[in-house]
Amino acid sequence: MRALVIGASGQVGAALLDVLRARGHAARGTHAQHHVPGLDHLDLADHAAVARAVEATQPDWVFCPAGLSFVDYCEDHADEAMAANRDGPAAAARAAERVSAGFVYYSTDYVFDGKGGPFGEDDPPRPLCVYGLSKHEGEQAVLAACRRAVVVRPSVVYGVERQQKNFVYQLLRAAQAGQGFRLAVDQKASPSYNSDVAAASVELAEGDHRGIWHIAGPEVVDRHDFALRVSREFGLDTSKLTAVTTASLNQKAARPLDGGLRVAKAQAALKTRLRGPSEGLRAMHEAGAAVDPPRNMQ
Repeated sequence: MRALVIGASGQVGAALLDVLRARGHAARGTHAQHHVPGLDHLDLADHAAVARAVEATQPDWVFCPAGLSFVDYCEDHADEAMAANRDGPAAAARAAERVSAGFVYYSTDYVFDGKGGPFGEDDPPRPLCVYGLSKHEGEQAVLAACRRAVVVRPSVVYGVERQQKNFVYQLLRAAQAGQGFRLAVDQKASPSYNSDVAAASVELAEGDHRGIWHIAGPEVVDRHDFALRVSREFGLDTSKLTAVTTASLNQKAARPLDGGLRVAKAQAALKTRLRGPSEGLRAMHEAGAAVDPPRNMQ
């Protein structure tokens, strides 16, 4: 297939390029703020530019992991969140529809309220925060815009990434600096290894699947448990980890607590194996994940 990956500088986007090319597909990627050699610049907010990029590529599938994922920032910048997570992807989906391409949109478990999880694809979304709402509206907009649309919902994505922003890197940086880390024991999710998310996404496209799919790790764990597993895998000092409640963290945006995703649908339909956190972290470690040393200030 010919594929266009919008947001290929991020962790899922970079993994998508790797998987697509490894499976023999022709893949072109774009970046926005974070320049990466070999990627084309594309601002998802520039709908005309997005349309031109899709038209020029003539892809069979467009993958769109680009978006605004800073949860607390979204709470104070609702218009920006909607532009990045709803309006831009909807414009890209409309462009994909015009060239008869499929479209893969990346959402989140934050579309759910975290009451009675883990959640399946048919459970009704009830987002608690602006980020979750923007993703839920993005799902709806994309599904309405493109007949061959796929919505992928992962949860707490981790793995090797160029920008080193995900939870594992945050914990590694704190350990490197000798800092403590406070982690919620009442906030459950399904940590998702980015390479698995990418491989399952490509398999969905290859099979011309449609609709909503939960592509996440098969285990539901709380944030403190996940941090303990990171620490064991990377040899970190677990005495620096403090178990707390979500309420004590005073986060601006509400988080779903009893969350996580059910992945039986994907496990039954796809060959891609979705790894649990311990196995995924081991793969991440073996792939050479490490925190870049701090740069000397001039």
